[in-house]
Amino acid sequence: MGTIDRRTSTNGTVAFRARARLKGCPAQSAVFSSKTDAKRWIAATESAIREGRYFATAEAKRHTLSEMLERYARDVLPTKPRNARNQQHQLTWWKTELGAYRLLDITPAKIAECRDRLLSHPTARGKRRAPATAVRYLAVLSHAFSIAMREWGWVDDNPCRKVSKPREPRGRVRFLDDAERGRLLEACRSSKSALLYPIVIVAIATGMRKGEIMSLRWPQIDFARASITLLETKNGERRSIPIEGRALQLLSTLSDTRRADTQLVFPNDVGAKPIEIAKAWTTAVAKASVTDFRFHDLRHTTASYLAQGGATDLDIAALLGHKTLAMVKRYAHLSESRVRAVVAEMNQRTLSNV
Repeated sequence: MGTIDRRTSTNGTVAFRARARLKGCPAQSAVFSSKTDAKRWIAATESAIREGRYFATAEAKRHTLSEMLERYARDVLPTKPRNARNQQHQLTWWKTELGAYRLLDITPAKIAECRDRLLSHPTARGKRRAPATAVRYLAVLSHAFSIAMREWGWVDDNPCRKVSKPREPRGRVRFLDDAERGRLLEACRSSKSALLYPIVIVAIATGMRKGEIMSLRWPQIDFARASITLLETKNGERRSIPIEGRALQLLSTLSDTRRADTQLVFPNDVGAKPIEIAKAWTTAVAKASVTDFRFHDLRHTTASYLAQGGATDLDIAALLGHKTLAMVKRYAHLSESRVRAVVAEMNQRTLSNV
């Protein structure tokens, strides 16, 4: 129960010292000029303590956003090595914008103002940030608040939850048609870089990212099971990929003549690092007269071919390593003909005689 003590100073000023007490919790106190305010404070404080909100609010008064982000960078970023460099840059931006504020004073409105400033102000290179970039900035701040709420007890809510994310444009879908595929593979086959052709074949056959292909090592390939195991992926999960046909044949041939000084499947001349194919790739694309096409579009090519062949969204997501189906929806229109055939068959079977 709370108590209120009336106090009169030497100059005659009256004050009311309120104390909120609940069993198992340290007593809290505050001073007010009116007894009514003291009663209200006791009721609100005891209610907040019962609901587990009070001490988090007190912590939010003690710590600034800078302190939260610095602890996050120290304790959490090392567990995310793939994204640590980019996220450290994003955390530094948030510290510059809001770092001096107490956590209690960080509101959704303040974060929304920063979001809009992030999108409207050009970077040091004079370019505007894309909506997807702003989403990533918001994501790292939101995760920091979530950790501070769940694990550190510094806040009782995550203000980022109430901030709208910028709408991202529909993902790019550029894939090779049959003629382009033929020309590009022929250009890769005749490239001065002997490994370019098998690299591109593996990319189309598996949908693997460029980084996953270039860092591929022989122990990851199981020829008996015709599969590749990716140990470190973008989403942090292991992924097993079937390898078939021409890609399996080329990898088997490379395995027969693999170098003893490296485990890399596609090493450079020294063997310590993967081969660099940027120049050879650019030359092959130009020679094949394939316009507006990047290496990552080989991954879209795989997904598009799968969709056209009747693979489900779950099939495509499993192969490409997407955690959600949102990324796969960009290929939905490519499977419309198969969906139409399925609907036509169902109508013929069930409604043709009614």
